Amino acid sequence: MQSKIRLGTRGSPLALVQANEVKSRLEKAHAELAEEGAVEIVVIKTTGDRVQDRPLAEIGGKGLFTKEIETALLENKIDAAVHSMKDVPTWLPDGLEISTILEREDPRDALFSNKATSIGDLPKGAVVGSSSLRRQAQLRMRRPDLKVVSIRGNVETRLRKLNDGEVDATLLAVAGLNRLGQGALVTAPLSTDEMLPAVAQGAIGLEIRRDDEATRSLLAPLNHAESALRVSVERACLDVLGGTCHTPVGVFAEMIAADQLRLRTVLALPDGTGVHRGERIGPSDESVAMGRDLGAELRGAAGPEYFAALAEG
Repeated sequence: MQSKIRLGTRGSPLALVQANEVKSRLEKAHAELAEEGAVEIVVIKTTGDRVQDRPLAEIGGKGLFTKEIETALLENKIDAAVHSMKDVPTWLPDGLEISTILEREDPRDALFSNKATSIGDLPKGAVVGSSSLRRQAQLRMRRPDLKVVSIRGNVETRLRKLNDGEVDATLLAVAGLNRLGQGALVTAPLSTDEMLPAVAQGAIGLEIRRDDEATRSLLAPLNHAESALRVSVERACLDVLGGTCHTPVGVFAEMIAADQLRLRTVLALPDGTGVHRGERIGPSDESVAMGRDLGAELRGAAGPEYFAALAEG
């Protein structure tokens, strides 16, 4: 059995918490990895981390938070990459795969505002800070009167801008706050009916070289089957839709019975127009195909003009 493993990760506070969670789980699963230095965390700076003055959609391209880490993986500088799965493109470089999904955290978004506890209660014309095209689209679908401005940065930065009055509200992922030990800040979680999450939001994934059986074996005990299934369905839908992690689309899979899965989607332009919704319920052993079918339906309904408008916008 392999006695050492190098985990590649971004250097943000949340990324480091996630990498240390993987480290802790590995140490519990394998006694030999509990020795000092057996699990090494390697910090890698990504394009998404370096460019903080522009919206992610503007700097474009796939894998803004993954490309450099995947390069290190391919060059054998690390053994596994620790990712927030919502940041991982559906297309992976040749020779790499997602082998493991940890148990998914709360996938919901939360509204932070000193003036409201729901989107509907925000004052008319309120300014909401969010760089997420998905959140922007769903906010404007419900409240066309809102003014949505782009803000980036960590939790503290966004909440400071809120408290300084730069914005009337902002949205953050509940999972990230929980992992940072700041779950108590969440006073207004949004139901998935009010704000459909991003693909794989709340899930941590581990990427490896496809031919690295030793690392695959080490990581296997960390895999959570239900979470892995739900993430695979959501990613299959996004893949066929032809979207990326920056497409204004919400996709959410949930188990509604032991062998039944429900999949919901919403696709819209960032200004809240051109809305297309879809839903499927079916047996879990056919759910990936169901996700692909729903993705194809959405793509057909939106038409090439949707993607043309998105590219222009």
